[in-house]
Amino acid sequence: MAPIPGSGLAKGLAVTLRTMTKKPVTDQYPDTQPALPPRTRGVIGLFEENCTVCMLCARECPDWCIYIDSHKETIPATTPGGRERSRNVLDRFAIDFSLCMYCGICIEVCPFDALFWSPEFEYAETDIRDLTHERDKLREWMWTVPAPPALDPGAEEPKEPA
Repeated sequence: MAPIPGSGLAKGLAVTLRTMTKKPVTDQYPDTQPALPPRTRGVIGLFEENCTVCMLCARECPDWCIYIDSHKETIPATTPGGRERSRNVLDRFAIDFSLCMYCGICIEVCPFDALFWSPEFEYAETDIRDLTHERDKLREWMWTVPAPPALDPGAEEPKEPA
């Protein structure tokens, strides 16, 4: 049996009419902000008070996109006859997001919880050299980090080490 001439055109027009009557799924981005999942990987935020300049994040970064500069500061003895102590002071903490591949290794290896995922994603620049963000910008993004999720009510309490 031979197909009826023009039946393909009729089927195509039927599909077109069906899709024209449906509500569009596309969000018009700048006008409508997307509803992001709670733990979205947007940008890395720095909680500077927790950073001890241990350099683990910079060493473990596969892209070498984390730049840290520091100096040693001497702290006087707290008791008479005590010993002076020295500690590292953070001078510069920067991440070059033009190199970063957002793997999260730096966040995982930080033993002092100084780095966090922020859901912030609007940090595009017109010049690639402006994608290196210093610690003041990373600190701003820290305040957009959501609180950790609540513990499961059915979970067992952690046991005390013996």
